[in-house]
Amino acid sequence: MLTSDLLSLIAQRRSIKQNLLKPDPLPREWIEQMLEAANWAPNHGDSEPWRFSVFAGAARQALGEAFAQSYRLGIPAEKYNPLAEKIQAERVWLAPVWIAVGMQPGGHHPEWEEVAAVGAAVHAAQLVAASLGLSAFWTSGLAVLHENTARFVGLQAPTKLLGFVYVGHPSIPWPRGVRRDWQSKVEWHWDVPSNTGF
Repeated sequence: MLTSDLLSLIAQRRSIKQNLLKPDPLPREWIEQMLEAANWAPNHGDSEPWRFSVFAGAARQALGEAFAQSYRLGIPAEKYNPLAEKIQAERVWLAPVWIAVGMQPGGHHPEWEEVAAVGAAVHAAQLVAASLGLSAFWTSGLAVLHENTARFVGLQAPTKLLGFVYVGHPSIPWPRGVRRDWQSKVEWHWDVPSNTGF
């Protein structure tokens, strides 16, 4: 792949909200390609801390029920809203695939390094999704991160649930990305002659 093609793909990646996705099913091999890419993420000491659980088709019913239950368990009684619980139960039908993102620490490195590795893994999966014309949105929130949801997807301490990536075809034109100039976020300390590279 040319560097320009890779940069274009990175700039093309989008996270599109669930209510702007088509419910159409996705080929399993596309999700497999995303997760294979995730497996090549950099990680300290080869800990490979990422853990994924994939929900599609009718399996989303139980996931929605877990989200609703986690909302009930996590929200203070005075803030409980039955409509919000219903939304949690039904949101799973807005995207055809939901991927739980877990982090299993290797025990030899700081936790932030393991979380960063999982972030790199998710980004790799998102890039493959973008190459297939898919949005892959990493979502969190009370119902998604609650320990009840973590147990539902099979994660037990010290493994942590870091959210879900929901995947689908956009129902809207592919959004145009906006970023501030990268050079405004960089300080150079390049103390070598400019014509010698590194």
